[in-house]
Amino acid sequence: MDLLTTAEALAFRDEVRTFLAERLTPELRRAARRATSVFHPPEVTRAWQRILHERGWAAPDWPVEHGGAGWSDVQRYIWAEESAAAHAPSLAPQGLKMVAPVIMHYGSDEQKATLLPRILSGEDLWCQGYSEPGAGSDLASLRMRAVRDGDDYVLNGSKIWTTHAQFAQRMFCLVRTNAEGRPQTGITFLLLEMALPGITVAPIPTLAGEHEFNQVFFDDVRVPVSGRLGAENDGWTVAKHLLTFERGGRYAPALAAHLASVREAAEATGWLELPGNGERLAREAIAVEGLRAIELAALAGRGPADAVRPSMLKVLGTEASQRIDLLALELAADWQGDLDNAPDAIAVAMPRYLNNRAGSIYAGSNEIQRDLIARGVVDQAAA
Repeated sequence: MDLLTTAEALAFRDEVRTFLAERLTPELRRAARRATSVFHPPEVTRAWQRILHERGWAAPDWPVEHGGAGWSDVQRYIWAEESAAAHAPSLAPQGLKMVAPVIMHYGSDEQKATLLPRILSGEDLWCQGYSEPGAGSDLASLRMRAVRDGDDYVLNGSKIWTTHAQFAQRMFCLVRTNAEGRPQTGITFLLLEMALPGITVAPIPTLAGEHEFNQVFFDDVRVPVSGRLGAENDGWTVAKHLLTFERGGRYAPALAAHLASVREAAEATGWLELPGNGERLAREAIAVEGLRAIELAALAGRGPADAVRPSMLKVLGTEASQRIDLLALELAADWQGDLDNAPDAIAVAMPRYLNNRAGSIYAGSNEIQRDLIARGVVDQAAA
């Protein structure tokens, strides 16, 4: 698209490529290439975030006044493409991309001054306390209680599928402060420290044999009222604001890099020579390019309405990822050698396939996203 081929865009792309070539170490590249999910180990993400923070590039999506890079939408997209192509590690999204925007929007001056610098530097890692047993895609049915007691809320209940809770210093959490009326109207958004007495983190091993998820139990945990974000019982509004960031808007760069790794492995193994396999890879390349076109149209102010775009991209992006994972798994099934010496796409094919099956469930299941898309289209037509 013309947006990416202006003189300014091309100059910025050259600047990014030079930086990545100079500062992205072979160890970090290998860690990214061998990553089995979108959540990389903290020792990897923190090492890369320190390098980016030194350059002022740790938070491309943040406004300048909070330490952001001051980039345009086009520059951010170029950064995403070049980082993915160079196999740069993904930074932990819970802090930088999820809770930080809502702290900026709903937080007090004290919350902003205290929390944002620690997120930017990577000093604090965050986890998300949303889902509960029996409350996942139907998040409004959550039951974890928070009872006001003076200057504290007293929390009892549990959260589940809490990614990297075993590493996190802080959690952003939805709790029920009112059981009357519509479920959405009795929810409050809290920020809390994971070291508080009464919090227990229990691991949930994945099918891939990895410890990424946890169940977090709360037993009379006292959280200061000063940790509330937004008004009491208005946490649903805060959560909806956050979900627009969680679902994201740049899937194509990472998918293109993943597909390129699969193609490298296919060429190395002779898989492409089998009838029909080249066509299957080509179909996925077309799908990724179509997704990229939607994302770039959004940069130009065209394409799907803002109300449905995040849901549309989430469905298309996660399902394309799963299809590409399946191709890699087929390659791995025919590999005869040592996995440590296998092409990257083959070495991590099985854990990636298993981990990314959750992609169509987390951040709101794809069935729910399709409902949201349909409602958005109907509302737009009626407007």
